Amino acid sequence: MNILVATGNAGKMKEFREVLDNFSRVLSMKEAGIKSDPEETGSTFRENALIKAGAVREILTGPEFDWKKADLDPDDTIVIADDSGLIIDAMPDELGVKSARFMGHDTSYDIKNKEILRRMADVEDEKRTARFVCAIALIFPDGSEYTEEGVMEGRIAHVISGNGGFGYDPIFFLPDLGCTSADLTADEKNAISHRGKALRAAAALIERKING
Repeated sequence: MNILVATGNAGKMKEFREVLDNFSRVLSMKEAGIKSDPEETGSTFRENALIKAGAVREILTGPEFDWKKADLDPDDTIVIADDSGLIIDAMPDELGVKSARFMGHDTSYDIKNKEILRRMADVEDEKRTARFVCAIALIFPDGSEYTEEGVMEGRIAHVISGNGGFGYDPIFFLPDLGCTSADLTADEKNAISHRGKALRAAAALIERKING
């Protein structure tokens, strides 16, 4: 069974492969020769994940897609997409499903992270609560659609820390571990992260579907 991941984000693709590598093939859109960037009009992570998966599925099954050249049979391919983001309780309307668009798509996350810390400078620890949320959408060859969701709770750090992960990881502090998610190794992060939880649930769903 092929798994086609509807993302152009290299960091996300790495995490998808680390969890789903036990399946026959995990491909990115680039590897499949597919370009897709649908407008994310959903009001929830689940809705946006389904929009992204649906757009790639439409291309994959469309008359113009050369599946032989891509070596990717639509009848043997699951399309997966995710939508994820950071929810900050002290900034309830700023991020969420708009996390990637905060301050503009072309703004570096280093600048975004510094701006969040600036805005949160006077916020006390107990009010710095935040969570990463990830919704995974799966569309199977028969057209059936499913979603799984994972959450990682934490709070906004006071300083940027760590060289791992990507995005908002360097400012997402995990009180139980005493570090940010960017301070973790890839394996440590996958074990507790929002995307790791959602991907493991998705992998279990795929196994159930494959085994009937």
